[in-house]
Amino acid sequence: MPKMTFIEPNGTRHEVEAPEGLSILEIAHRNKIELEGACEGSLACSTCHVIVAPEWFDKLPAASDDEEDMLDLAFGLSQTSRLGCQIIMKAAFDGLEVTLPAATRNMMVDK
Repeated sequence: MPKMTFIEPNGTRHEVEAPEGLSILEIAHRNKIELEGACEGSLACSTCHVIVAPEWFDKLPAASDDEEDMLDLAFGLSQTSRLGCQIIMKAAFDGLEVTLPAATRNMMVDK
């Protein structure tokens, strides 16, 4: 089974099994990794924002226009930012590393 690594803002690394067909968001939730996903993966927020390791970024499918629009709302956006709900694991991504941002911006919370 493929594996991937989540890196917390403090540098703590969590290598986990990453079943094919699941999103990075789903994999995080299965492994009790704190990746919010307020819209439950419906591409309506940016709370599952992750920063993909540079060596992996170009190996992933390109972000859709809708994903790019949501990323514009993400806190701490970087050149390799993606939404975890939009990256679906496959065998070719074995070893993928993503860093969790220091904070998220949840626009779905009632103010």
